[in-house]
Parts: sequence; structure tokens; C-alpha cells
Amino acid sequence: MPVTERSFFLGDAVSVARMLPGRDIVIRAGDHSGRYMITETEAYLGEEDRACHASRGRTRRTEVMYLEGGHLYIYFIYGMHWMMNIVTGKAGDPQAVLIRGVASVSGPGRVTRALGIDGSYNGEDLTTSARIWLEDTGRRPSLRALPRVAIDYAGEPWVSMPWRFVTEDK
Repeated sequence: MPVTERSFFLGDAVSVARMLPGRDIVIRAGDHSGRYMITETEAYLGEEDRACHASRGRTRRTEVMYLEGGHLYIYFIYGMHWMMNIVTGKAGDPQAVLIRGVASVSGPGRVTRALGIDGSYNGEDLTTSARIWLEDTGRRPSLRALPRVAIDYAGEPWVSMPWRFVTEDK
């Protein structure tokens, strides 16, 4: 299968989030090596999106979000979970897509645990990495567009934006 090229990641986060389900995340790293079909995503649309980490501006934590699309933005929350996001858009425009589900694993913390993703993946380039990349399988599952999860702090209209995409067969 062809590795997903940089141009795919240069769209806005909502567009890329819609196109990710059905693609495989391929891991070549020890016990977690394998292929994992993406089944659920959630878009965060830059500095103007109050639910996006970049809404507070550029920080050491969010610096990777300002790279060009195709890099991983990995962060630790609640003292126990790594979150895996794929940076989208052009350099300097901090957007990202949270991977919320793969194959039979639902929940972003469970996804990173199942795939062996940790902070060492932060900044990894999916277009050149030898240990993680995406492949276009040709699958185009039907999707449901739903509001994002656990972002009440962002207020309206951000809470109600239907920027979470879930495969119908999930």
C-alpha cells in the first residue's frame, strides 16, 4: 500500500479528519508492530478554535502543531494517557486531528496504549518515519459526524461543532 504523502496532510483539520477513517496506521516498533485501521477522528481547527491547544498561542507544548501537516503531536493528560494527534495544514497554522479509535480499540488513551505510542513519537514525521506511517487502503467507510467529546470548557459554538467522525460500522 502507498505511504500517505505530505500533500494529504496539508488540508484543514476538518477535511483531513473526514478522510483519515479507513486508512491504516502502520507501526514497525517492537511488540506493537502491525496495521491498525483508523475508525474515529476528531478535528481541532487552530488558534480560533477554543477547544484546540493552540487557542492559547504558541507554547513549548504546542510548538509541533506549528509544523507542516504530517507530523505527530503527542501529549500526556490526566497523568496517565498519551494522546495521538496528526498535525494538518501548512506550517504556522496549528491544526490537528486526534485519533480516537482504531480497529477494535475505542478511546484515544486506549489507542495509544494498544499501539505503544508515547512521548517519544512527538514530532515524528509520518511521511519519512521508519517506525510509524499511514497507508491508503482504498477503504472509504461511511461516517457519522458528531460533536467533539469532553470540551465543555470551550463553550459554544465549539462544543457543538460536528467535527468528530466515526465509521458507521463501529
